Amino acid sequence: MTTRAPVRTSNLSYAVERAQLANGLRVVILPDRTSPVVAVAVYYDVGMRSEPEGRTGFAHLFEHLMFQGSANLGKTEHFSHVQGSGGILNGSTHVDYTNYYEVLPSNATELALFLEADRMRSIALTQDNLENQVAVVQNEIRVNVQNRPYGGFPWLQIPPVLFDSFANSHDGYGSFVDLEAATLPEAQSFFHRYYAPGNAVLAVAGDVDPAQVLAWVEQHFGDIPGRAVKRPPAFREPALTEERRHTVEDHLAPAPAVALAWRTPDPAHLAGFLPYVVLAEVLTDGDSSRLQERLLLRDRSATSVGGYVGVMGDPLDARDPTPFLLEVHHAPDVAADTVIAAVDEEIDRLVADGLSDEEVQRTVARMVARYLRELDPVLGRATHAAVFEQQRGRAELLNELPELLASVTAEQVAAAAATLRRDNRAVLELRPAGGHA
Repeated sequence: MTTRAPVRTSNLSYAVERAQLANGLRVVILPDRTSPVVAVAVYYDVGMRSEPEGRTGFAHLFEHLMFQGSANLGKTEHFSHVQGSGGILNGSTHVDYTNYYEVLPSNATELALFLEADRMRSIALTQDNLENQVAVVQNEIRVNVQNRPYGGFPWLQIPPVLFDSFANSHDGYGSFVDLEAATLPEAQSFFHRYYAPGNAVLAVAGDVDPAQVLAWVEQHFGDIPGRAVKRPPAFREPALTEERRHTVEDHLAPAPAVALAWRTPDPAHLAGFLPYVVLAEVLTDGDSSRLQERLLLRDRSATSVGGYVGVMGDPLDARDPTPFLLEVHHAPDVAADTVIAAVDEEIDRLVADGLSDEEVQRTVARMVARYLRELDPVLGRATHAAVFEQQRGRAELLNELPELLASVTAEQVAAAAATLRRDNRAVLELRPAGGHA
């Protein structure tokens, strides 16, 4: 065993200032006067897992509705104000949150705050907007899932194999039947319950004076009525005790693929969770990784190998339960079970032989470097701080994550690998159809 030397990480010291308004809105400010740019992000504690049964896709539909006009703005005015100021904007729906953001010149900071406050106060929920955005979401599903090879693989197709409850297993993009059945009163109720100030985190990063930002936040958000907020329910499920398998056919896929998924420990407890994040990189990231070396370079049985934690590939932005996923696209003349057997052999070898400190240090150094690149733009800082605050109540993890990753040991990674057994996993096999294979 090699002597463990600490991974050299940058000592991050981004200033983090926080406040909470009387209506419950949490505010996180990360001032940085080095460049005249600001990012404003609002994270609402509502995602795909929050959708009511029979209304799959509702959280994503609502993300679209939030751009259709608000208390004082018409349908396209949010876009025109931001883009007219030289900025960009977007939103996205995840398993446990929906977020919205703007990046603008810092002299437009108050504008971004006003825009976000205006739609938090009230959005234009009309029957016309609802029907229009149902059609838009349906078209997005056609483009991104139905008419794209591997469109739902594995992120939409593995949860119902791995999980049992509706919250954890349903299609977060939504079924056309559920989307078309959505009513205006349901949308109004959804907004009232989840888009309350007390269910949101506002993060502002960049060239700002924190005192001025807080004054603007109080001015624009402070008079939004506070509403009672229900804490998210526990989504935890019993662990699997036997392997589950499912096969899907893809009429557009040119070659087969297979995905394997296991449940990780609770992401809220980083000491037990981060070894799985490192393990995914050890197994699949780079030519020297275990599965890339085995399946791509030695066996030549696969065309691509990926490993990640979380169905959307973001390990630190979801609550328990969260899956550890391995995804392999392989040659048509190679059986899925051959690929799975090779994966099992490499995991067993890692557990039996362990791995060197140097391998872990090299992997962590690469992860930290990537993380630092993500934080370099102000938007990266705003979004990471917002999700850390929303999920764990500690935006300061933004600064602490490199050291936490560097503290992961080779023994912890091997112990994590030992939990990836054959009797506690889900296996999803994708087979081409329509003459491709």
